[in-house]
Amino acid sequence: MAKQEDKFAKRRLRASYFTSVISITLVLFILGFFGLIILHSNMIGKYVKENIQMDVYMKKNAKEAEIFRLKKELDATDNVKYTKYISAEKAKEIYEQDMGEDFIQFLDGENPLHSSIEIHLAEAYANVTELRKLADKIHKRKIVEDVRFHEDYVKSINDNIAKITIFFLIVSGMLLLISIVLISNTIRLSVYSNRFIIRSMKLIGATQAFIRKPFIWRGIAQGIISALLSIGLLVVILYKLQPQFPELINLKNIDLYLILFAGIILTGVVISWWSSSLSVRRYLRMKIDNLYLS
Repeated sequence: MAKQEDKFAKRRLRASYFTSVISITLVLFILGFFGLIILHSNMIGKYVKENIQMDVYMKKNAKEAEIFRLKKELDATDNVKYTKYISAEKAKEIYEQDMGEDFIQFLDGENPLHSSIEIHLAEAYANVTELRKLADKIHKRKIVEDVRFHEDYVKSINDNIAKITIFFLIVSGMLLLISIVLISNTIRLSVYSNRFIIRSMKLIGATQAFIRKPFIWRGIAQGIISALLSIGLLVVILYKLQPQFPELINLKNIDLYLILFAGIILTGVVISWWSSSLSVRRYLRMKIDNLYLS
């Protein structure tokens, strides 16, 4: 009879431990998934900003050597990420592909399009102020006919990215608080099932540090195992989405993912340790009559 009770108790403890690990894993997974969204929102913002385009149109009499000299100078500046030269002939081909017809035949064979340099700025300089400075500087060159960029579009992008960043920071803070509460409750329930063991150890003279130690280490172990499981789920999601979004999910940025994964492990360990410590301390200080009521 005693053996059956022991087996039942062990089974119940294992089930409690398993339930706690699964619960913490799901909470950390949600937190980590939102962390991925924040991480890739920054990447999306960077991708969008670096694809803001400025077009520099050359005069008809501009020599190709002079154009390439200007292109080389632009590539050497810190605020430019990259440039692309588009000849008048290439511009004609692009226009014909977009319009689906040869418009040159209506203009006596003369190509009205100009050669141009397509400029993409680095993320930090992709704003109206820097674009204006660069446009004014380029406009002074004798071979340049015109410099164009969509000012309203650039303003809209920067304003929306700022708003989205603030929104994600607020939501991530709220999600972190919810995660702390959920993990704390899960750990508390796990310790609750052992409240009489804690009381018995206290009655036979065990010190509080001795009693707390196994529960705290078990809580830390739960945090680590749960964090590793949630990271495994996130890695699977990343590999599934990467072929569909190769420009946004760059698995080569391993350092960013390592920081996120380290944060998940640290969050799981710290919250589990803190919750275990508080829960055990609560039952150590509780009167024996209250053990049946809690």
